[in-house]
Amino acid sequence: MNSPVEEIKNRLDVVEVIGSYIKLQKAGANYRAVCPFHSEKKPSFFVSPVRQIWHCFGCSSGGDIFKFVMQIEGIEFGDALRMLAQKAGVELKRERMESAVLKTERQRLYEICELATRFFEKQLEESLVGKEAKNYLLGRGISEESIKKWQIGYSPDTWQGLSDFLVSKDYKKEEIEKAGLTVKNEQGGYYDRFRGRIIFPVFDLNSQVVGYGGRVFKEKDKGEIAKYVNTPNTALYDKSRILYGLDRAKVAIRKENVCVLVEGYTDTILSHQAGVLNVVSVSGTALTPFQLKILKRYTENLLIGFDMDIAGDTATKKGIDLAINQGFNVKVITMPEDMDPADVISKNPEDWKKIIQQDKSILDFYFETTFAKFDRKGIDGKKQISKNLLPVIKKIPNQIEQSFWVQKLATELEAKEEDILKEMAKVKIEEDVYGLEPEEVISLPSKSRKELLEERLLTMILKFPQNINIIKETDICFFSPQTAKILEEVKKNQNISQKDFSEELADCLNLFFLKAEIEELAENDALLEAQICLREIQSMETRNKLEKISLEIKKAEEDKDFKKIEELTKEFHQLTKEICEK
Repeated sequence: MNSPVEEIKNRLDVVEVIGSYIKLQKAGANYRAVCPFHSEKKPSFFVSPVRQIWHCFGCSSGGDIFKFVMQIEGIEFGDALRMLAQKAGVELKRERMESAVLKTERQRLYEICELATRFFEKQLEESLVGKEAKNYLLGRGISEESIKKWQIGYSPDTWQGLSDFLVSKDYKKEEIEKAGLTVKNEQGGYYDRFRGRIIFPVFDLNSQVVGYGGRVFKEKDKGEIAKYVNTPNTALYDKSRILYGLDRAKVAIRKENVCVLVEGYTDTILSHQAGVLNVVSVSGTALTPFQLKILKRYTENLLIGFDMDIAGDTATKKGIDLAINQGFNVKVITMPEDMDPADVISKNPEDWKKIIQQDKSILDFYFETTFAKFDRKGIDGKKQISKNLLPVIKKIPNQIEQSFWVQKLATELEAKEEDILKEMAKVKIEEDVYGLEPEEVISLPSKSRKELLEERLLTMILKFPQNINIIKETDICFFSPQTAKILEEVKKNQNISQKDFSEELADCLNLFFLKAEIEELAENDALLEAQICLREIQSMETRNKLEKISLEIKKAEEDKDFKKIEELTKEFHQLTKEICEK
């Protein structure tokens, strides 16, 4: 009987699994993409449907579907196994699930969040105050169907209602705190973090609940306590890496090739309810490198649908600068005054669709809002406008585009372009650190020149196995045991497959077959490259022998062993002659 791992691999296709995370493009028999694990512009990430593997030739990451999910989700094998088993419809036996290897702390937290979500949902439906909360949601335009779909709930206004429920289900108070659902007081006791609030569960990319946002809804509470309370960072939840609704929006984002970013849970829910599905919300944080890295898997086009103040909203501007720096095409949706997307949709969903279609470039938006705020005729107004816009223009990487906006600013301010350029030269741009945090930078293991030559030679031989004849029996000893074993098997049978090897060698061979497949060399060119690699390896081995003989001659001279000196000198000259002939 197949193991669960093999059964999952048999049911799931590597292209479909990886394609649900990043955009894949057909490249012959394989697929290619920009690697999600390191920063690159030219795609070096390949997926092989035939071999059911993936590999990035830029950062050397690679493996099967389990390795990909573990790496991109940042999870352990047990969690990846559960995730893929659910996707494949494979039931994992309870005793296997309970094993020490798979029963991770992370899984316990997922279970706590799942139970808490059910608790909140039941409170919304059955408690008296919960029904008031539900009526509030319905009054905001959120339908019954959306309430169920997004699993919205209510937290009772009690100090330990949820924690008592979870403890009764055999979860420890310390675990509940780790899930972000309780707070530990100075006396060492615990109380519920969410009390008397409408609860919006926050989902990861696989629609598993990882955190919550709790919103007050009663008039008496507004202004007295914080409008929103959110889950703190936990092992499951990090607000800098989460985009609310992305699990439901990712397919539409890829299909539409644009992501609409809004600010709140309600904005996202109502937009999906109105049929605009490529919408996610940042939920209280400026755009982060991690969120942008995730979005880059699906699209390079962003529509910003929340309020921005170019003069004051530094965090938002920094997030947009970050997106532009990472290659995103950023546009802005201009909202009606004092309205957010939820307000627009509640009034008329069709208006929301029209507003999205009337997007503006980010520079057009900056110009429009800045000139609307200050008097362009007065000296002070001109100074304020240039103070706000010159840093934005200076950050434009393309010189032609930058020149266009300088000219436009000069025209609008009735100033000379030379004066605008002089003022822009005075502007100091803060050096922002864009991209990933230091611990996320990939350091590649260095390979020796001989290893690189061996790999290239093996790739050329597997590309055209008939060229194996250039390698003589006497050459095999020059290679590493792994390469030598593969070359010997190719000599015996040019139609070899990974089934002929041990698991370790099979994985290695799979990778080299993939390398061979994506090579676009003609047979003669591949033969020439293989011959060059072989000659270089032979020369390296010969030079190593010469160095060894030189040391032996030196020792023989110290021992005054003249017969040995003569033999070694003769061997040294013979090897030198071979190098010259090559």
